[in-house]
Amino acid sequence: MRFPRALPPFVLWGAVCACPTPSQDANITSDAPRLPDQGRCLFRSILPSNTAVQVLVCVFVVMTVLSLIINGCTLFSLGSSEDLSWEPRFALLKNLIVSDILLIVTQGPTVVYCLLQKTTLPYGAWCITQFFINTVCVFCTILTITCMALERYLYVCQAIYYLIILTTKRLYLIVGLTWLISLSLSAVITALLGLSHKSSLLGKPITGLLCEPDTLEAHLGFPRGSAVFRKVVGLVVTLLCICSYSFSYLRMYQEARNAVQPFQQVNKRARKTVMFYCSMLLLQLLPIFLKIASDALWELEGNMAMFRSLDYTGDWTSAGTLHIMLLLLLQVPPCINPLIYGLRNREVRQALPRLLWLRKDNH
Repeated sequence: MRFPRALPPFVLWGAVCACPTPSQDANITSDAPRLPDQGRCLFRSILPSNTAVQVLVCVFVVMTVLSLIINGCTLFSLGSSEDLSWEPRFALLKNLIVSDILLIVTQGPTVVYCLLQKTTLPYGAWCITQFFINTVCVFCTILTITCMALERYLYVCQAIYYLIILTTKRLYLIVGLTWLISLSLSAVITALLGLSHKSSLLGKPITGLLCEPDTLEAHLGFPRGSAVFRKVVGLVVTLLCICSYSFSYLRMYQEARNAVQPFQQVNKRARKTVMFYCSMLLLQLLPIFLKIASDALWELEGNMAMFRSLDYTGDWTSAGTLHIMLLLLLQVPPCINPLIYGLRNREVRQALPRLLWLRKDNH
């Protein structure tokens, strides 16, 4: 058996899954229980333990509900407050929250459904739609976080020109561009994947609980053009975000340090703020880092890594663990983004209970 270059670990599940062949299925008596179909078989190769399945159902349900509540309340407080809605940083935050809600709505229920049905996701219209929406949301989130860091840099380091540079018209243009660029990149990636589409693949289960890039590319026979474009664009956008974030907060820290230097003091608050936001950025980008590391590993190792992995039975378990870990990490940013950029802000915390109280009085 020969595997194509850069074969991700997830596709090995199909090679080792003890699914019955038609001849084996025909030998089963009517009194014996029916053997699982291919989707259930692939699912069991990922999660053989019923206890693990039940725990994951609870985790994904709690994270999905919690994320929707936090994002919904924050978005409501920002949209209903005239004092906050006009500020550029909160306008960008609303854009980030909309992207997070769209991501969690398409991602969370899909994973929970697969866990409850104990089967992998079938390839079809919803699989492609979910892949496209999630790709758009990931790009939009990264670009919005980049814009938010640059906005803070302008506010702190270029305060005199802040209102001149960041006008309302330009703010709307920035928000529109984040979605336009995200939609364009995602459309190209999905279109390149569509070139490998075959009608015979419709309805067949993929090797995962979500249509993320590795599983979908494996199902479509590893279209090289789509994979290379996705990896290169994803790496460039991520590096752009990291560089912009690092530049913005480093310059802000330098400004804060220079402000107290004549007094021979250390601005500990500025240092803690910079460390907090940088650590939160790493947490937000952790699933993307995991994806980039996985892509780079399989690009560098190639076929030899796959042949070596066949000699070790634990690799398939590790592949399933990696897939579940990636799905869990994808749930984290929508949960923490409102806490980092919204509810941590004093104005937002003060506005939320006031708006809820006014709403109660109106009724």
